[in-house]
Amino acid sequence: MTTSYLLPAGNLRNRILLLLMVTGVVALAASPVFAAAGSEQAMAWGSMGMQLFGGLALFLFGMEQMSESLKAVAGERMKTILGKLTANRFMGAATGAFVTGIIQSSSVTTVLVVGFITAGLMSLSQSVGIIMGANIGTTITAQIVAFKITKAALLMVGVGFTMLFAAKNERVKQYGTMLMGLGLVFFGMSVMSDAMKPLRSYQPFLDLMIQMENPLIGILIAAGFTGLIQSSSATTGIVIVMASQGFITLPAGIALAFGANIGTCVTAMLASIGKPREAVRAAAVHVLFNVAGVIIWFFFIPQLAEIVAWVSPSHPELTGADRLGAETPRQIANAHTIFNVANTVLFIGFTTQLARLVERLIPDRALEDEVMAVSAKYLDQELLSTPSLAIDRVRLEVLHMGETVQDMLKKIMPAILSGNRQTLKDIRDMDDNVDLLYAQIIAYMGQISKRKLTETQTNEFLGLMEAIGALENIGDTIETNLVVLGNERIDAGVSISKPTRKVLNDFHLVIERALASAIQAVSQSNQEVAKLVIDMKDEISSLADSAATHQAARLVAEEPNRIPAYTIEIDIIEKQKRIYYFAKRMAKTVFSDEDPEMAA
Repeated sequence: MTTSYLLPAGNLRNRILLLLMVTGVVALAASPVFAAAGSEQAMAWGSMGMQLFGGLALFLFGMEQMSESLKAVAGERMKTILGKLTANRFMGAATGAFVTGIIQSSSVTTVLVVGFITAGLMSLSQSVGIIMGANIGTTITAQIVAFKITKAALLMVGVGFTMLFAAKNERVKQYGTMLMGLGLVFFGMSVMSDAMKPLRSYQPFLDLMIQMENPLIGILIAAGFTGLIQSSSATTGIVIVMASQGFITLPAGIALAFGANIGTCVTAMLASIGKPREAVRAAAVHVLFNVAGVIIWFFFIPQLAEIVAWVSPSHPELTGADRLGAETPRQIANAHTIFNVANTVLFIGFTTQLARLVERLIPDRALEDEVMAVSAKYLDQELLSTPSLAIDRVRLEVLHMGETVQDMLKKIMPAILSGNRQTLKDIRDMDDNVDLLYAQIIAYMGQISKRKLTETQTNEFLGLMEAIGALENIGDTIETNLVVLGNERIDAGVSISKPTRKVLNDFHLVIERALASAIQAVSQSNQEVAKLVIDMKDEISSLADSAATHQAARLVAEEPNRIPAYTIEIDIIEKQKRIYYFAKRMAKTVFSDEDPEMAA
């Protein structure tokens, strides 16, 4: 149920990064400069290449570890905050900034927002403010990285490692991972910085950096790199490392930060592929907002640089590259923050108009409802990195799957008592949708199981697995048992009397109520509702006994086909009792081992 703390081997981004690093080292070794150099110079280039790409690996790995542990520690709490504190666009922007600043992933924030929209808990116009605020939250990493505390990097790694492997408490372990990740970020920066020092006197590289002064080139390079590694924070951190060596000026650094803002949209767009229209629209809002902001500020980069230089610390005692290295990192971090805050202030008054524009650009698809009937609505791959949020999405999908099962249960009794074969076939076909959703949920949960789960998350996971299986069994009971009874009634030419119909319908209504409550209990993790389902046992038994007594009395009635009718009626009651049994099992999964009496 758990995995190691290494990056997932199947992660496409990590494979690309590995390929990028290996390719970089090979390309460096095979370059004309390297080939033409003497053995002493060749050794220097090889050493620098290993340091540079090794430092980059440590930096990106530390960033990933820090982000993963932050999401594990704060993920569920942030989801609650995001769901409640969105009363208006300004509060939404502040909430988006706060949540993203904690979990350090604007993509996760956007995916959460899409889930709220899909569930009808939030409108698209409300979500725009949150998406704008998410951009502000991503600047926190750049601010942290700009602090030159690389001397404490290995201390952070050591303390974090001790917390991770010596502590027994899961939360302490996560904080240890977070601290170790932060230490690796600073240590990786230090290694890269040291590796780059010889380049200060290498003219071809300095000529290349001069080309970065062209803002368009800088934006394109940073956008491409960010799209590849899918992390604007990591790109900004690398830019700050380059600035610390005096390789780039403030205007060039600002252009690179702009490009990172555009490149991060790639993650949102990839996450929206194959998703409902709400997801595509949220991603489109992200793209339009970021691109529009860069276009507007593109013409004011010199002015922004002046403002940032004025508000940031200066070091007039230094000159040349040393002064650039001392001042530019903090200036770039501040520019990144000011740019995103200014964009939010500028566009916050147009959230409704932006939402309408996106709705026009991306209209509803024809027959989308029919497509969604057989496709999961809430299972998003981006949330797998935060198990608490992924498990919460499974709960929402239980509600989605439960809607189809409830619809089957509602329609089956009229179909059994007086429906035709086509009506019964339609209900049987509905179970195909249930099976499709079940398969998608199980596949998603299989991916969750590969993540590092806490003990609480493991218990929730196992409970959900059992609840989903019980819900699928209810669908199968309706399809394979109750539909068959309806066809038997037609084959035997049986007519159900009005008194018997009333008895069966009354019993059926109670079963419907039990199923609805069980689905609510699981989807909301609501123990009070779950207890109501469990406590219905006596009511169900009493009604079943009364129905059986009624059937026994009717057995001697002088009506045609009385024996076949009695058999079918008794089987209907038994199959509905079986449905309650599965509903009760669903309800019991809400209780943990701390309440063994209810979970038994």
